[in-house]
Amino acid sequence: MPAERDDPPVDEVRPDGFPAGFGSGPAEADAILLLRCLLGISPRALHEVVWRTGSARAAVHAIEVGADGTDNDRAFLRTAEPRAIRERLADVDGRFVVPGHPEYPRSLDRLTDPPVGLFLRGRSLEPGHQRVAVVGSRRPSGLGADVAWDLGRGLAAAGAVVTSGGAIGIDARAHEGALAVGGTTVCVLGSGIDVLYPATNRRLLEEIVERGTLVSEYPPGIPAEPFRFPARNRLIAALSLGVVIVEGSERSGTRSTADYADQVGIEVFAVPGPVTSALSAAPHALIRDGARLIRGADDLLEDLGLEAVDLSVALDGLAPAHRSALEALDTPMLPEHLAHAAGLAVPEAVAALTHLEILGLVTGSGGRYRRTVQVVSPGPDATHEAG
Repeated sequence: MPAERDDPPVDEVRPDGFPAGFGSGPAEADAILLLRCLLGISPRALHEVVWRTGSARAAVHAIEVGADGTDNDRAFLRTAEPRAIRERLADVDGRFVVPGHPEYPRSLDRLTDPPVGLFLRGRSLEPGHQRVAVVGSRRPSGLGADVAWDLGRGLAAAGAVVTSGGAIGIDARAHEGALAVGGTTVCVLGSGIDVLYPATNRRLLEEIVERGTLVSEYPPGIPAEPFRFPARNRLIAALSLGVVIVEGSERSGTRSTADYADQVGIEVFAVPGPVTSALSAAPHALIRDGARLIRGADDLLEDLGLEAVDLSVALDGLAPAHRSALEALDTPMLPEHLAHAAGLAVPEAVAALTHLEILGLVTGSGGRYRRTVQVVSPGPDATHEAG
């Protein structure tokens, strides 16, 4: 009878990151690009192949000869041209970064299945950025959407980078809140770096390319498919120093982001809601399991050790019409509704909104406008000058 072994499970001894020199040099660079374009082998299995073979070139060879991977992977490798892939990436102003590159976050090494490389568009993925993920339901309540926007705004104003998945609902509101105060944001896609999904958020995603960063582990042209989103969620978690859940049903996919965060030792925060709401199920379950309860941006910033920024603005110096419009904009409004609330003609309201948006005091989305700041009414002795 063989002796009993005390070896720990394989998962416990899997090495972090990648072998030294992985991806270094022209031949390795081509090989690692080909590995990242394979769709038949999972990141976890690919990570194991790389460590077993020791390099990207050796991993490609192992797949070519049938030791690993799938028939579809081998068919791809027979015809794939790294130069053509790079040309297509250049056509969308994208770039590919590998482990060891300054833009490849070291925090991804905490995953049991780190990507062998990342496709990026937009601003640099800076190593020193403090990234915080805000995720949640695609069909949030009005209150949940406002909380997500306020969290994004508060984090960005405090110098943090908001990370999310670009989906409709909570994700989009968090991205928008960050951009509204001139902050930056990272969006992790579940599609190719050039596939701006969902189409309803195309304008937002284009703005993120200009003012933030798009991240994907999928090469150009890969469509968004349901099975890609859990994989996307692990990157959202591992890129961040904390993950915030704002609304989600009991079986919400949002829960997977929190689970990944827990696996790699990242703190999870959750926003509570009405006990009768189905959208409260995910955050309440997480709170019961030990997630930190937060009521809004101030709680989150305090828990993260970030300093809140005063986003209030005095109304002194604004023209009367602009002041009236800003005061009346206490909830997101269409221009015609704002005109009625502020006692202005519609053209006056539109002109006021345009001026206030230039000043960064309001932001528009979907035809509705909202304040990016709190307003402080002037004292009784204040005088107002046209601005």
